[in-house]
Amino acid sequence: MNYNGLRNIHPGAKIGENVTIEPFATIGDDVVIGDGTWVGPNACIMEGTRIGKNCKIYPGAIVGAAPQDLKYEGEYSTLEIGDNVIVREYCTLNRGTKAAEKTVIGSNCLLMAYVHVAHDCVIGNNCVLANNVTLAGHIEVGAWAVIGGMVAVHQFVKVGKHVMIGGGSLVRKDVPPFLKAAREPLSYAGVNSVGLKRRGFSKEQIHRIQDVYRILFIKGYTVQHALKKIEAELPDSPEREAILTFVKAADRGIIRRFRSLKGAV
Repeated sequence: MNYNGLRNIHPGAKIGENVTIEPFATIGDDVVIGDGTWVGPNACIMEGTRIGKNCKIYPGAIVGAAPQDLKYEGEYSTLEIGDNVIVREYCTLNRGTKAAEKTVIGSNCLLMAYVHVAHDCVIGNNCVLANNVTLAGHIEVGAWAVIGGMVAVHQFVKVGKHVMIGGGSLVRKDVPPFLKAAREPLSYAGVNSVGLKRRGFSKEQIHRIQDVYRILFIKGYTVQHALKKIEAELPDSPEREAILTFVKAADRGIIRRFRSLKGAV
């Protein structure tokens, strides 16, 4: 363990091997930091935080603060961060409440500067949240999702795996997997084919996804009618099932295809 200069480390913290803690960092009670992690100057790791191996916590980040929720009554909760996660400057990552008892950020994620992750969120592995992304409470983000800068996500929204959301968007409804979402109101903007190719999806898999979304978004059906046609007309596949399962569980409803406002230029 490398201590560089002044620091404030609670004796109840558990620090792994080859951890570097830079000057003026604060490590609270009941904190666990995995091997090889670097904690930058003036970062604050608060009680109940669990950080995996080989993470980087940049200066000014506030990791594991109490929830910003008036229903929070001081109950025990945690923030759990996986391995190889980068938390850039001035991110604010909150613990859970009694609703879920924890906030979870998966492995291999990049949270750029000023990202806020509120209580009880669950973020999958390999996600990228660009600068100033704000997640309200109880949000689920699937693996490999990329959320552009300045995006604000409404509480309880679900973002599917392999989704890409354009910068500056307001996310009020659930975003099904494998697609791109942009414009205002946030709408279907095609399949995230470039991202899927980079992650090893075959042309056949991408075509199957496009076939599903052609029925769900392009043909003009209601969601329920589209689901029935997808099940009746398209062959079973992991991609089809992932989309159907997500849409059927979308309590807030899903985004739709873009329809310009009447009279808009």
